[in-house]
Amino acid sequence: MCSMRTVIQKRKPRQTLFPFSGLYVSGAAIAGILFGVWVFSIIQRRKRRAQESKSKDLPTPPSSTVPASSINFSRSIPSYPYSKSDLEKGSTYFGAQIFSYDELEEATNNFDTSRELGDGGFGTVYYGKLHDGRIVAVKRLYENNLKRVEQFMNEVEILTKIRHKNLVTLYGCTSKRSRELILVYEYIPNGTVADHLHGNRSKSGLLTWPVRLSIAIESAEALAFLHLSDVIHRDVKTNNILLDEKFQVKVADFGLSRLFPTDVTHVSTAPQGTPGYVDPEYYQCYQLTDKSDVYSFGVVLIELISSLPAVDTNRHRHDINLANMAVNKIQNHALHELVDPLIGFEKDYTVKKMTTSVAELAFRCLQQERDMRPSMDEVLEILRGIQNEEIGAQKAEVVDIRAADDVGLLKNIPPPLSPDSVVNDKWVSSSTPPNSF
Repeated sequence: MCSMRTVIQKRKPRQTLFPFSGLYVSGAAIAGILFGVWVFSIIQRRKRRAQESKSKDLPTPPSSTVPASSINFSRSIPSYPYSKSDLEKGSTYFGAQIFSYDELEEATNNFDTSRELGDGGFGTVYYGKLHDGRIVAVKRLYENNLKRVEQFMNEVEILTKIRHKNLVTLYGCTSKRSRELILVYEYIPNGTVADHLHGNRSKSGLLTWPVRLSIAIESAEALAFLHLSDVIHRDVKTNNILLDEKFQVKVADFGLSRLFPTDVTHVSTAPQGTPGYVDPEYYQCYQLTDKSDVYSFGVVLIELISSLPAVDTNRHRHDINLANMAVNKIQNHALHELVDPLIGFEKDYTVKKMTTSVAELAFRCLQQERDMRPSMDEVLEILRGIQNEEIGAQKAEVVDIRAADDVGLLKNIPPPLSPDSVVNDKWVSSSTPPNSF
């Protein structure tokens, strides 16, 4: 019995090993599964990182979307050869071509200072030539911060969504994640309206009165089109009106522009723009409307009449702001003191009559209360009417000269009616509020 008990006592430990060995096997299996999951997750993370590194320079459109029905890029944007893979990788941004920084650096000869075309509030513009031979204007924004990215995206979105013969064409841009924010436009060779009025091209004498009136009309066409497209430019000024070799207008610089909702009367936003052009009601009430552009355009009209800059600290303190100066001169029946003598105001009655009409229109645009200002559509209609009067007057002169050889230069003979009385009547009629839309 004693020996049997001993045998049994020796066998008990062997029986208890079986359940523990099963646990070891199960634990090993679970550990193996967990290890496999861990390895798989590492592989997936590496794949994601690789994909992100390949696309780090590709643009990501903002969260705000535009209804597909309102966009038709195929007809308005120049067609460039893109492969399907390029499009899938995002080589266009809002329909605009994406340029690499290196390509634009090469196009501008490393942003050579001798190629600078202009220096604005947000960036420097350079003359450039692309690989495909296109001559372009390359706008290099000063800073790559959140505010500049917003302006960059804003301009790209607007200029790729709308096209007009009097709006500058955007060819493309860098990615918003590029080392620098750069916009690429068509090259407009003849400078700005400001250059020709009171800048480095002002001595050329090329801005005759017919040319100035044409500039006013084409600029108004561009702004009326923008407003029809629910866009407020917000920085209308002669420095942002470019001229081609035929003196045709190209309105530029949409960094401050706003897409304007159709179901509201105004947008509440902090006033932005250029001193001398900012709508006073917008400045005081923080309410942006399409009439804010109308006020700025009124300043442009006065510049076209006077050839004076919008702000000049060298003038008398009451005349530093051109808009204030113009309103005072017009109210005091002293328009002749404001007008540039080079346009023939005192020598040519037709020019005098048309200039007076444009001054009346500018006076209405510069009203302090926005409801007193005309719409851009009305401004455009009035300017076209003034131009048609000029054409009609020219035809009448030709008929009269042929009818009587001894008449001489009819356009230099003053009319029986005093121009001042005409001006007085017009200012009275303009005191009633125009129809607003």
